[in-house]
Amino acid sequence: MNRKLANEELGRIDLESFKKATKTPIIVVLDNIRSLNNIGSVFRTADAMAIEGIYLCGITAQPPHREINKTALGATESVDWKYFEKTDSAVDLLKEEGYTVLSIEQTEGSIMLNNFEVKLGDKLALVFGHEVYGVEQDIIDKSDAVIEIPQKGTKHSLNISVSAGVVLWDLSSKFENLS
Repeated sequence: MNRKLANEELGRIDLESFKKATKTPIIVVLDNIRSLNNIGSVFRTADAMAIEGIYLCGITAQPPHREINKTALGATESVDWKYFEKTDSAVDLLKEEGYTVLSIEQTEGSIMLNNFEVKLGDKLALVFGHEVYGVEQDIIDKSDAVIEIPQKGTKHSLNISVSAGVVLWDLSSKFENLS
């Protein structure tokens, strides 16, 4: 039988130690995300996967905000973030800093997530788009590649927070396997 672990048994580190810990070399770029709950969920997932940071762009709301905090559960304090009025400004900066920019979208020529490989030394920036319209075409055009989550159902659409969870877990695991 499997006994559920108590919070004190989970080996959680304190905020100061987390801030100093080595991070997975990924920046999440939220391109005009309208749902505050989605934003909070992405913060929480970024904390869980020890992601470098989140860039909030356009209409994407910024902490502190009560609705973001409801789903983030404190992750807005542990995960570094910056705000950019325009997504292309964030993408340009990331490219200058040596990040490979990957839009998470369905396009011609996209690479299926399960086929995407990471290499030691890679620094990735993952762009997740608006809940209805996805990643803007001009941002896709600036991206180094597009990653698609393989789907088999009739909708071929996932909530942005679910997409972020799937992609961040997959790529974090791939980086972890490099060590």
